[in-house]
Amino acid sequence: MSDFAGKSVLILGGSRGIGAAIVRRFAADGAKVVFTYNGSQGAAEALAAETGTTAVPTDSGERDAVIARVRESGPLDILVVNAGFALFGDALDLDADDVDRLIRVNVNAPYHASVEAARQMPEGGRIIVIGSVNGDRMPVPGMASYALSKSALQGMARGLARDFGPRGITINIVQPGPIDTDANPEDGPMRELMHGFMAIKRHGRPEEVAGMVAWLAGPEAGFVTGAMHTIDGAFGA
Repeated sequence: MSDFAGKSVLILGGSRGIGAAIVRRFAADGAKVVFTYNGSQGAAEALAAETGTTAVPTDSGERDAVIARVRESGPLDILVVNAGFALFGDALDLDADDVDRLIRVNVNAPYHASVEAARQMPEGGRIIVIGSVNGDRMPVPGMASYALSKSALQGMARGLARDFGPRGITINIVQPGPIDTDANPEDGPMRELMHGFMAIKRHGRPEEVAGMVAWLAGPEAGFVTGAMHTIDGAFGA
């Protein structure tokens, strides 16, 4: 049996892309998986039917909805926060309400979800948040608010690692670079620019990110916490 057989896993943002790959990985490894979706009901229902998991609607931009979803999930062995909001454009032109929503989804939701999960999480639990290599490096204009939100996760993880460490609960940030998803397809218009920064000149695969998440959630990573784990083909090197 897998290390995750019988484990209770909640994935915030699991209907597409990296989130869907994480759902598939944990389900294949025997976990009991619940994942949330917001705007992709059809994709979520299809993934749930394919994997034998449970899809539930939750808007990660609404703090109380996130807290309630985590609380109602009961004691979790593993929490993965993948839901994210991307907003690109000149900082002087962006709508302030859009920037505030980005911060609610990308910063507030991971923080409140992590804290709420830790209230009921058994000793040795795992919290993994999907960040971005842009938390370390921002090589192009127009992404200041996005980079801000991903950098904030780093401080969050370092601090919560101290708070949760006495109970053996770990919290880590996975920082993907360009990954081949609907939001950033390998054949998209930014391909040549992004690959120009990279040592491995291809987009990563969602399954590769899911593999890193699975390792961090497993028994071999019990001494790894408060850390950033970059998977980016050396985009940020």
